[in-house]
Amino acid sequence: MKQQSPSPALFGMPVPRRSVLLGAAALASAPALAACGSDDDGGSGGESGGQVTFGSNEVGSTFAKQRQAAVADFQAKNAGFTVKLNEIDHNTFQENINNYLQGNPDDVFSWFAGYRMRFFARRGLIGDISDVWPLDGVADSFKTASTGDDGKQYFVPQSYYPWAMFYRKSVWTERGYTPPTTLDELATLADKMKADGLAPIAFADKDGWPAMGTFDILNMRINGYQFHIDLMAGKGSWESAEVKKVFDTWAQLLPLHQPDSLGRTWQEAAQALQQKKAGMYLLGTFLIDQFPQNEREDVDLFTFPAVDPAIGSDAIDAPIDGFCMSAEPDNEGGAKKLLAYLASPAAAAEASKLGEPFISSNTKADTSAYSTLQKKSAELVGSAKNIAQFLDRDTRPDFASTVIIPAFQEFIRKPGDAATILKSVESQKKSIFID
Repeated sequence: MKQQSPSPALFGMPVPRRSVLLGAAALASAPALAACGSDDDGGSGGESGGQVTFGSNEVGSTFAKQRQAAVADFQAKNAGFTVKLNEIDHNTFQENINNYLQGNPDDVFSWFAGYRMRFFARRGLIGDISDVWPLDGVADSFKTASTGDDGKQYFVPQSYYPWAMFYRKSVWTERGYTPPTTLDELATLADKMKADGLAPIAFADKDGWPAMGTFDILNMRINGYQFHIDLMAGKGSWESAEVKKVFDTWAQLLPLHQPDSLGRTWQEAAQALQQKKAGMYLLGTFLIDQFPQNEREDVDLFTFPAVDPAIGSDAIDAPIDGFCMSAEPDNEGGAKKLLAYLASPAAAAEASKLGEPFISSNTKADTSAYSTLQKKSAELVGSAKNIAQFLDRDTRPDFASTVIIPAFQEFIRKPGDAATILKSVESQKKSIFID
């Protein structure tokens, strides 16, 4: 009998708003997104067939292979349709998304649920796909995360994944480590790891976004989920005592992290964990891509421990990934057909065949082939009371990229300058959150 994905209703998913966002700043030399919207191959068609162009924010990764497999399966099951896959590396896609959507975007493109989707829907840059809903096996909580400010749907969810503390079971068994449940226990464990010659917490922020995960979890642990969401929405002050406490705590934890993080990519930090040079790593489940297949069952996770017992540890980041349609697709009928497929159990099955960490948003998806890590990830999300979408998805993209990334990187360089940094963030926030 097939196992099925747990319903997100079991997670108590709220109205969520956040994979990986952007580099530190949009590089002037970065190549523009080359959309394949209307080209020599022709894009006309409809529900009966034709070409559908598909902009994917993955190149050469496991996730790219999953999308390639889904496209092949869609074409095999839908005679008359062809899908032209336009693959762009993740950071370039994110950095150029504004120009991409205002230029000649693909019919269908990779994007994220929540605030970042609503931001572009509000500006008329994403197409209304309300008639694709309801999607069989996709619960109302995911529909909420796919809905714009006007009550219409602009997104179809395909998968989700948690951010957590990851570690190698073999290392922890050998050294007698156990998952901490409080911040004091985490600090004690980190000191022991240092004495054992390990970097306690792998860390990287060369690309600008990984540190957002550290801020998110500390803010939710110290101030609670709703405070975090309100702060991301431009409410509250970055100079408040609550936010200052987050940065004070972060400053105390920085010495437990790998040094020189601003010169390291998340892949390199994950490799430190894989090579048993680091004891643990706060990241999303995509870190498994840096482990050989024969080592993946050695990877385990636990949720970041509580900081304030009154708040606990029942809030996490668990971003929802999926797809949108451009505002004026060349093949609207074909785009909607592809979108419905991408949210289906069939698409999830194609992704799962690759044996990678893919947790389907569809409750009817077969989970019998899920790895131990996938199952534990689903359990972690299932036990969470509140689920955020990650900082860059929970706030305005211009605020995340132009303000937060340089601010966090400056804090990592000079944690003693937190007050000055937060004053600057608050000032810039007021000039950005004006609509």
